[in-house]
Amino acid sequence: MTRALSADLRRRTIAAVASGMTRRAAAVRFGVSSSSVIRWVAEWQASGRDHALKQGGDRRSHRIEAWSTFLLAAIETKADISLVELAETLAAEHGVRFAPSTIWRCLDRHDMTIKKKRRTPASRHGPTSHSSARPGLTASLTLIRPV
Repeated sequence: MTRALSADLRRRTIAAVASGMTRRAAAVRFGVSSSSVIRWVAEWQASGRDHALKQGGDRRSHRIEAWSTFLLAAIETKADISLVELAETLAAEHGVRFAPSTIWRCLDRHDMTIKKKRRTPASRHGPTSHSSARPGLTASLTLIRPV
């Protein structure tokens, strides 16, 4: 992605076009692409805005945040409820649909992380791999002797 251009450059370019200069001539004068000047002027004429909108960030979390009290209450009622069950409950009872990942991000923002228990208890006898083994190393069952 290219670097962002300054708001001052955008304002000066729009002012030049507003004073009678063509869009392409303004692009050459200020050293920007003509397509950028065309878009800037079109936006300025449509909405009066002469600056860029904020880029990036979260723009949709407000939808799930409206249901955060319901989600937290449902977890208080049933502690081992799954994210899929929460999504199905929201869809069935309130007619709103959210992906389980969206629900998880909402719960994470409210510090409601759910830790699952281990399926099997840890070994009481000791480590299950050789202490000097590298991560990802698999043991070979065959021994090849050098010749």
